[in-house]
Amino acid sequence: MSEDPPSVLVVEDEADLADLYAAWLGGEYDVQTAYGGHEAIEQLSEDIDVVLLDRRMPGLSGDEVLVAVRDRGIDARVGMVTAVEPDFDIVEMGFDDYLVKPVTRENLMDTVDSLLRRSEYDTGVQELYAVASKKAVLESEKGQAALEESEEYTELQARYDELQAELDEQMEEFSEHDEFEQAFRQFDTDDDGDGDDLDFGL
Repeated sequence: MSEDPPSVLVVEDEADLADLYAAWLGGEYDVQTAYGGHEAIEQLSEDIDVVLLDRRMPGLSGDEVLVAVRDRGIDARVGMVTAVEPDFDIVEMGFDDYLVKPVTRENLMDTVDSLLRRSEYDTGVQELYAVASKKAVLESEKGQAALEESEEYTELQARYDELQAELDEQMEEFSEHDEFEQAFRQFDTDDDGDGDDLDFGL
């Protein structure tokens, strides 16, 4: 990243809420606001580091904006901030984190900080974070029976195990580098289901 503050695009059709998020984040980040999906599409650029994206918006949904972000190859981390309760359809979505409204200032700040840290990791670790976030939010919202019956969740768990094994192998190769290990030891068990404090078994 450059010396300029990281850029955050807040996409939220409720203007008062978008402005509130922008006020919370404005002290530390370069915040832009888009009051709908079409406006978000117009503002998308390679300069954006984090997108905070509502799902249910008139005209162009957050899901459609997310597809546009990924189709354009924009290398931004995307956090869904939405009142839409997560279902198993999120497994195939290309976001990095998922917050269910209402959210607090601390929760939002922590999420942006976490997403920015993820940008510094390679793609394999970024995917592991995204998969772990999806697992955490589904496990916090769905019962055990529903999880066991879901083919999507089973595939998500298998991908998580695969990525975890790959990371464990890399950690063994670089175990002499204490700084590398310490970067991951800061993450503990995710107690609140928001995917911020994820334990990758390290």
